[in-house]
Amino acid sequence: MNRFRLPYHLIVEEGVFEDIPKALGDVFPKISSYRTVVVTEENLKSIFAGILDEIQKDFSKSELYLIQKADYDSAVALAKYITMNDIKTVIGFGGGTVLDLAKFAAFVSKTKYISLPTTLSNDSLASPVAVLGTEGRARKSFRCTIPDAILIDVNVVKSAPDRQLLAGIGDTVSKCTALFDWKLAASKEREDVDDFAYMISAMAFDSMLHAEGAELKSADFIKRLTYALVMGGLAMEIAGNSRPSSGSEHLFCHALEEDFADLVNVPHGIATAMGSYPACIFQGQDTNKVERIIRQFGIPVKPSAYGITEEIFVKAWQASAATRADRYTILNETDLSDARLAGIYADMEKRF
Repeated sequence: MNRFRLPYHLIVEEGVFEDIPKALGDVFPKISSYRTVVVTEENLKSIFAGILDEIQKDFSKSELYLIQKADYDSAVALAKYITMNDIKTVIGFGGGTVLDLAKFAAFVSKTKYISLPTTLSNDSLASPVAVLGTEGRARKSFRCTIPDAILIDVNVVKSAPDRQLLAGIGDTVSKCTALFDWKLAASKEREDVDDFAYMISAMAFDSMLHAEGAELKSADFIKRLTYALVMGGLAMEIAGNSRPSSGSEHLFCHALEEDFADLVNVPHGIATAMGSYPACIFQGQDTNKVERIIRQFGIPVKPSAYGITEEIFVKAWQASAATRADRYTILNETDLSDARLAGIYADMEKRF
């Protein structure tokens, strides 16, 4: 049985970034006096200058650390900086790439990690996985530890572009096909299914499926999306792997990132939602649930909108299984012929 841990705090409130030590005081009463590094990037430093200044005032022994690239070498360099300077707390402030780098560096250096997402574009804010660039391939997933605390300031998330929130919804949509693939792998005696992790991931998907009438940037919906993404991350922590949240649709996303990065640029969550529709077809699932969420929120999954031609679409799907050769999914047993994939591409171009 996998031994897992959970965050001490999950707080989703307006203005919670204004006094983080107070919010964490019941568990970490002296955290404001710890040597702290606030990890972010240059453009966020300008956009959220006031908030970052306030955080640094609240943590009297803190400093900003601006990342240049979200790759493995940069994460290791940050971990070295943390250990060499006796830093006790790492705060990740930003989107998925910043949070993944900060999370992995905190894991390597064995320091406390506080996640402060500025948007809700994917489940990296709570997952035990960091996706980082490496030599020879676009990105690779590395096992790490989930945050000690996750704080979401509703006012900050509201200021994010709509597309980033739609990517977060898209990442949750992908649970539908990921869970099917997990069960399929279990039926082939390739893996075991953790029922509790499965249930939590399914609940994350259902929370989006039953969000009728929700307004994208309302406080209630931001809380709903936060909880859905956190549930996806915790499901992975409980399972001990990314199976509850990653299946054939994610392999399609990986193929786009690894083989066609110079030609297309699709946000991770949008790519997984885009992959979920064909994956439903491959699996023999009714596509209605996935389509309903895509249409309700207007998630932009039309392939050509991102420069994905029919040729790229076909080649990406045919290369998908090889991106994670040890992961058994529907791709190991479905028809991925040029003609079938071209037909699905044409359908998606008309449908979306």
